[in-house]
Amino acid sequence: MAAWINAFFPTFALIGLGLLLRWRLLADQAVWGGIDRLTFFVLLPSLLASSISTVKLSELPLGSLATTIWITLGLATVSALILSRLLGHNRAAMTSVVQGGIRFNNYVALAISAGLYGDEGLAFGGVAAGLIVPCVQVILTVVFVVSDGGRLQPLKLLRQIAINPLLLGCLVGFAFAAAGGMPPGIAPLARSLGQAALALGLLSVGGGLVVGALREAPLTQTLVGLQKLLLVPLVTLGLARLFGLPAGPAAIATLTMAMPTASTAYVMARAMGGDARLMAAMITLQHLAAVVTLPLWALFLAG
Repeated sequence: MAAWINAFFPTFALIGLGLLLRWRLLADQAVWGGIDRLTFFVLLPSLLASSISTVKLSELPLGSLATTIWITLGLATVSALILSRLLGHNRAAMTSVVQGGIRFNNYVALAISAGLYGDEGLAFGGVAAGLIVPCVQVILTVVFVVSDGGRLQPLKLLRQIAINPLLLGCLVGFAFAAAGGMPPGIAPLARSLGQAALALGLLSVGGGLVVGALREAPLTQTLVGLQKLLLVPLVTLGLARLFGLPAGPAAIATLTMAMPTASTAYVMARAMGGDARLMAAMITLQHLAAVVTLPLWALFLAG
């Protein structure tokens, strides 16, 4: 029980503290924007590189893990598009439904993986993130461009993926893993930066929640939340067993896919013509619901 409390309480307490800080102490949105940029471009890539560098590549079930995650993301995308069509949403709302249905919160995922499974959980969580990030970016870029009547530019898409800081952090981690780990000096530096990533990232998640937006399209929020927090991890677990993924990586992959949608989805919705208010509502509802669903998934997987 103590291990569960240590895994979940600090994570959700930091999110709650972030919400409180935005209300009472750090109301300037520019402050949170700076924290987001620092975490996204420096701290989180350092955490991913540091954690992945400890993986023994020869023992990593990368093929079955990638197949499980990518098929699940493809099915979730199709499901979100069908749901949006059935609900009669316009293009802007449709793109937000897709984001709400397939994206995941890196900070919460890595914090809980580390809390429940220790360094091995953090390492496998980093590998899962490295498989999810480029796939999701490709899917969302295609959805935004095609739904707006534009023409997809493969070279531009590849460039966007190649310069993504999270993907670069994962690639650096894999390179060091192949070389036997990070060298002295670099390893403690990356670990220190990574430790800051989780605390600041979770505070930023809380700072970005918009409680007042929960009144926006409640049926859409509920259905997308059910898909993201219940259906997607269930499909992940089923595919993990189908493809013979070992129990530990299967549990971490399932928990990762059970995470609420990324808080940065709001920024993408606002920048690319999505329904930003609906996106803010889904982010908030999913994080509130995850306080219940994530411990239940962890309990189920432990059994």
